[in-house]
Amino acid sequence: MDKGCVMAPGAFNGLTARAVARHGFEAAYVSGAATSAAAGVPDVGLLTLDRFAATVREVVDGSRLRAGGPALPVLADADTGFGEEEMTRRTVIEYQRAGAAGLHLEDQVFPKRCGHLDGKTLIPADQAASRIEWASAAARDSGDPDFIICARTDAAGVTGIDDAISRATQFAKAGASMIFPEGLKDEAEFEQFAQAMREAAVADTGKPPYVLANMTEFGKTPMLPRDRFAELGYHIVIFPVSTLRIAMKAVDDMLTNLAAKGSVEASLSNMQTRAELYDLLGYTPGEPWSFR
Repeated sequence: MDKGCVMAPGAFNGLTARAVARHGFEAAYVSGAATSAAAGVPDVGLLTLDRFAATVREVVDGSRLRAGGPALPVLADADTGFGEEEMTRRTVIEYQRAGAAGLHLEDQVFPKRCGHLDGKTLIPADQAASRIEWASAAARDSGDPDFIICARTDAAGVTGIDDAISRATQFAKAGASMIFPEGLKDEAEFEQFAQAMREAAVADTGKPPYVLANMTEFGKTPMLPRDRFAELGYHIVIFPVSTLRIAMKAVDDMLTNLAAKGSVEASLSNMQTRAELYDLLGYTPGEPWSFR
């Protein structure tokens, strides 16, 4: 991120993580929305910390393309921290053990809502800042000072961009090394927010926080390319649910065809072949598979 704006596609399982790594991306992202949807439930905080941590571990491991090779840095959604301060600390510990490079915590009331929906409610800024302080302390205590504590604020769509900037500045002072403004509606807001963060400072370091842009589809944010986000002052762009959406559209189309025709023959051209799947897995039939 110090060298340029990083793209982090969402990976909702280990196989997707392998594909992300195979295509040369420098990071991957674990979305709470995608993790929940893949489990067949909506993104309203139904899954447990253990379930999230297991997905993080699978994605981290899946991004290793060879035995003993490096994993991609994985930034992971931690929703509202699975509880109050004690659980926030526990979340940091479990995500670190799962191999994550960082996590983000949001300032919504539980049960939370998707960041691009209306009707969200915020917790008090001081309460959210306290969680960030606990998370930052947990990261420091673990001996991994580079572990990213990212603070997400949903205030832009609830109380306005000025409150989002105020909250984000407070969260940086509480120790957040990255800020995630959710639900910004146009380039002007993205530029205003990034400029404000350049004037903020992270507790203990005195440096401005990194700033994250969420490029999710069908939401409040316009479709902007990575290079434009870089020009606006963003250090990382996540594409949280893109891989899940494209995969499930293909699954739905195939099942529609199968139900109508009783055969998958018409869908073969859209399928990953057996050889392509084995190649992605690094597997040769009849030979021992050495992964980790």
